[in-house]
Amino acid sequence: MGKIAKTLKKDWILLLLILAGFCMSIYFYPALPDRVPSHWNIHGEIDGYMNRFWGAFLMPLMNAGFYFFFIFLPYLDPRKNNYNYFSSAYRAIRYMLHIFFVGIQIVTLMAALGYPIKIQVIVPAGVSLLFILLGNVMGKVKHNYFVGIRTPWTLSNEEVWRKTHRLAGPLWVAGGILCLILSFLNSRITSMLFFLVIVIIAAVPTVYSYILFRNDMNGK
Repeated sequence: MGKIAKTLKKDWILLLLILAGFCMSIYFYPALPDRVPSHWNIHGEIDGYMNRFWGAFLMPLMNAGFYFFFIFLPYLDPRKNNYNYFSSAYRAIRYMLHIFFVGIQIVTLMAALGYPIKIQVIVPAGVSLLFILLGNVMGKVKHNYFVGIRTPWTLSNEEVWRKTHRLAGPLWVAGGILCLILSFLNSRITSMLFFLVIVIIAAVPTVYSYILFRNDMNGK
């Protein structure tokens, strides 16, 4: 438990970020309508709602839940010792995801309060930035069971894991940049291209890991 206490002490910025999310929800709660937007279609039109409580507090609760999930995750992993070799990358990934959740919360609250939000631009742009940032650390993630590109072939072969993540890093950065550009070209075609790019940059490392594993097995 000493390690967990030390981690909590190091994570004061993250904890403040999570606390800020709760404070935002509490502050704006009286002004929120009974129904809070929870989903938008590709045209930016609201097509799903939550009640006021969940609309206000779902994201901060998820953020808090994921914080503790990420704290305990290394202790559940059979390869827990490998986390020591990519602790900086692991911390960076945690920061990225928590900031992303707070961003989604801010957008949801602003939309619920009646501010004109171009959700069809903001969310794809946010996802694109997330891929760019994740791509920058993918190559540093060491072999483990929870964080990274977890296919049957990467999990069973450390060299396949290493090569797959070295490919995925620049691929995600390039794909993220392309998706970021497409995010601001708001049309039906660019929306389809956006999703196509996401599918490609997710599928290519998976297929690549299989090919590497098969070649390794054939070589033996």
